[in-house]
Amino acid sequence: MGVTSGRGTSPQCLLDLAGGPGPVEMTQQYLAGELSFLLGELQAAVGNSPATRIVADLRRTAEIVPPIALPSVAEHAVQVANEICLDALDRGDTAALVREVTICGELWEFGVCAGLLEERRRL
Repeated sequence: MGVTSGRGTSPQCLLDLAGGPGPVEMTQQYLAGELSFLLGELQAAVGNSPATRIVADLRRTAEIVPPIALPSVAEHAVQVANEICLDALDRGDTAALVREVTICGELWEFGVCAGLLEERRRL
């Protein structure tokens, strides 16, 4: 699976909390807030590593950019999270890797479900 910015939807994301048919509309404010929240989780997971500042800057960016720029921020967030995971893997830090992979997956899933990222399947 790859990540691209765009307006994709995944069938498992089209849920109606009231039980009826159709997708749940997400406000732009909610999208920015949830992206910021997930980046805050990643920031807490990396602790005092060099990546902390990068994640903090991304989080701040998610909070202040116009809504049209959120796909770019989400794509960058997933790329940074992937790099953080690879770093934990290289260090052999299993506990950090598990925390960071979980958050990376949540970032990716949120981005796809929110229409900020497109899910691409590789053959």
